[in-house]
Amino acid sequence: MTTVTYLGPAGTFTEQALWDMARAGEIDPAGESAVNAVPVDSPAAALGAVRRGEADFACVAIESSVDGPVTPTFDALAAGPELQVFRETEVGVVFSILVRPGTTAEQVRTFTTHPVAYPQVKQWVDANLPGVEVHQASSNAAAAHQVAEGTHDACAAPARAGELLGLEALATEVADVRGARTRFLLVGRPGVPTPRTGADRTSVSFTLPNQPGTLMRAMNEFAVRQVNLTRIESRPTRELFGLYRFYIDCNGHVDDAQVAAALAALHEYAEDLRYLGSWPVAEGGRRSIMTPPPDISQSIEWVDALKEGRR
Repeated sequence: MTTVTYLGPAGTFTEQALWDMARAGEIDPAGESAVNAVPVDSPAAALGAVRRGEADFACVAIESSVDGPVTPTFDALAAGPELQVFRETEVGVVFSILVRPGTTAEQVRTFTTHPVAYPQVKQWVDANLPGVEVHQASSNAAAAHQVAEGTHDACAAPARAGELLGLEALATEVADVRGARTRFLLVGRPGVPTPRTGADRTSVSFTLPNQPGTLMRAMNEFAVRQVNLTRIESRPTRELFGLYRFYIDCNGHVDDAQVAAALAALHEYAEDLRYLGSWPVAEGGRRSIMTPPPDISQSIEWVDALKEGRR
């Protein structure tokens, strides 16, 4: 069995992402029957179990199309021994507003959901639950448990969480932004990268010397090699005020010559450079990835011929 930790309890979008990858054979070739899903209470706990060898992989959210980066995941990726991404998937995000059976909107005084979810339902809440007291939960499914237990009156959560707990829906398919999606990663201990497909994403993180122009130099390593950057993030290292860790995603695979050359150049001066992996882009993300690095194989062959005295 392949053990995968995820942000639980059962019924989260993270669990849905995990099973989507499992059914596609992207976690274990034997499919979902060979996957043991273990819920935990945070992305840090999911990744920590992988680092300690208690799980083979962790499934964690990394980016929301509405609210941007999932910062707890970014921080947890850097907080300990290196890890590597092997797969990704995207999940369409719509919510049900869940209550205990028989509860009306007029009876709702407190509302809870995950902080990443709230911006995606805030307009609905303001319009339909005016004056409600809003609370945060560790996950959307945890919010549903709080409602079932009577801690809060209503929550935004996946429909499946309500089905598991016997809750009723005041509203379904709630999303302030239609077409909202969240991207999830399958993360394991370092190993051989997922094979190149031609529609891949490569990610690294690093800090830089506190010198003028170092960030521009790092960006330029990719620009001069015509490698397209698809995301740049920064997070405080929590070690020294003003010191930041940078995260870069780019088109291409480490097996692409131009990507490899950019990483090699960055390695010369970047500090705590971590290769986070090269993996196929999720189907929904291929629109932004279709600018692959240039194929310079003929140029490399020409140089090799020069070295061998051939013309």
